[in-house]
Amino acid sequence: MKETHFENIKTKESSLPERTAEQISKLIVEQHLTSEDKLPSEFELAELLHVGRGTIREGVKLLVARNVLEIKRGKGTYIAPNPGEIPDPLGFAYYPDQFQLALDLAEIRAQTEPWVARMAAEHATTEDIRRLRESCAVVEQDILNERDHSQNDVLFHVAIAKCTQNMVVPKLIPIITYAVTLFVSLTESRLRMETLIGHREILEAINDRDGKRAEKAMAQHIEYNRALLQEIVSKLKQEELSTSKKEDE
Repeated sequence: MKETHFENIKTKESSLPERTAEQISKLIVEQHLTSEDKLPSEFELAELLHVGRGTIREGVKLLVARNVLEIKRGKGTYIAPNPGEIPDPLGFAYYPDQFQLALDLAEIRAQTEPWVARMAAEHATTEDIRRLRESCAVVEQDILNERDHSQNDVLFHVAIAKCTQNMVVPKLIPIITYAVTLFVSLTESRLRMETLIGHREILEAINDRDGKRAEKAMAQHIEYNRALLQEIVSKLKQEELSTSKKEDE
């Protein structure tokens, strides 16, 4: 194993388990460890970091909670597949008004994803486009077979982001597309055909390396989503208001 230099973690102000977690994270980064790699044993880490095995266990627990490490029963502790990533990093699931959240996210998407589509068209490789086409086909099959396509819809937008060759963008897309599941559940069949058409137009523009067309196709796709969602949310709020008035009578 490549030599890694560690600070004396006992001299720092933060708690010992926290500093231990930081040093284990440093080890993961500097040694380029991946999900296929097993973390050194508690004994080895204790010797390396000059702390007790109990402290190592506490540090590992912190990293498991942060999705940096995962414990496989009977096998040991391994690096997580996507270290540090958590499903809902901004706590969107706890926002009291999910409808308004969906509309706010649609605004963010409208400002972000057209640019992503243009960059994808300008930088996509042949392999990127092959994968994007496959992803598009999976969403289409979900829709045609009347299955929930929300998760594969997000993956399609992630595949577009990967075409940009920018390592940050694919990490952001799942966050701003958080409301896709809500879009799908609210709009039902009304959104399905537009999704089919919109995805195909975006895909073909990227395939043709036409940045402006890809940008326009994505903008239209997002705007249709936003407008339909706005219409449905307004209708639901009106129904709630009517119900409330009847109850007060």
